[in-house]
Amino acid sequence: MPEVVVVGGGVMGASVAWHLAARGCRDVLVVDRAAAPGEGSTGRATGGFRAQFATPVNIRLSLLSREKLLRFPEEIGGDSGYRPYGYLFLAGDEEQMAALRSIRPLQQSLGVPVEEIGLEDVRRLNPAVRLDGIAGGSFCPIDGFIRPLNILNGYVEAARRLGVRFDFGVEVTGFAVAKRLPGRVTHVQTTAGPIAARHVVNAAGAWAGLLGQLAGVEIPVSPLRRQVAPTVPTDALPEEMPMTIFLEDGFHLRVRDGRVLLLWPQPPTGDPFDAGFDESWLPGVLERARARIPALQDVPVDRAGCWGGLYEMSPDQHAILGLASRLDNLWLINGSSGHGVMHSPALGQLVAEMILDGKASAIDVHSLRPSRFAEGEPIPEFHLL
Repeated sequence: MPEVVVVGGGVMGASVAWHLAARGCRDVLVVDRAAAPGEGSTGRATGGFRAQFATPVNIRLSLLSREKLLRFPEEIGGDSGYRPYGYLFLAGDEEQMAALRSIRPLQQSLGVPVEEIGLEDVRRLNPAVRLDGIAGGSFCPIDGFIRPLNILNGYVEAARRLGVRFDFGVEVTGFAVAKRLPGRVTHVQTTAGPIAARHVVNAAGAWAGLLGQLAGVEIPVSPLRRQVAPTVPTDALPEEMPMTIFLEDGFHLRVRDGRVLLLWPQPPTGDPFDAGFDESWLPGVLERARARIPALQDVPVDRAGCWGGLYEMSPDQHAILGLASRLDNLWLINGSSGHGVMHSPALGQLVAEMILDGKASAIDVHSLRPSRFAEGEPIPEFHLL
């Protein structure tokens, strides 16, 4: 019987598996219905990393993850792709500037080297930005970019070297749950047959809520589609350009592998689990890109390369971490709300600590407990993105 069954072989599940194995828990099984690693949300992520958050717990998760990304080559044996090119948040008016100022003391008190910037700084940090309608912003030099598939494949390969087994092409169809209170998952029912386990980890990403239903547990996670429009290969903007975000409407862009990735949040429509590309979104993102970044005026989008992916959203846009209600061996690592890849090194360590030690010790994660919503204590935040 496996000590731990992890459901979900994306970056979150792989991080949990490696952290468990690195602590000596080698009898770990990861199951995923996809045929191979990277076919879910991890493979569709754009690879941003930031410490510019507005709550202590998210900032601490980012700082812990950054420590682990810096150690990734020696611990895991690969390159996480972490490049500290920065995040540049641009405010359109004084109200938005005031909002950025309001969270800066917290950020700086926790060691985040964020600074307020004016128009001359914007021009220096990203000369491509049209300054009309820009009041200033904030910049953090330790923010930047990561390679989601590098991190995923690094954790998978390192975990396998320590004896973790990954079964892809296996779908979870249900759970056998002992009825005593608190209840306990005794078997994970799968298309490959039942699996007994002492602990089970829900690392199912946007599908975490559906997986919870199979165990009779409500997990308040819902999918939210986000789309990406890459340009054709171009040297119009440099690879070292910081992630540049316009607070007015959330339009943002970065350069990856010689293409500019254009991103703009849009309201959800239709099937929430549909990650296909919605063509009607494209004119809006192109209008914003060409109006705000003149260098992109004549750079075409690679229509065939456009894609969509799913965020796993929680009600307060923070991770849900810990034991599921009424079950004493179903662990949740869900709801990162667009920050999953960047926080996966930290969250994987924390769940491994919870399982093996009975509590997380690296940072205080009490605010992320699954019961906070039923207790009426969601985490309030000014959401930058």
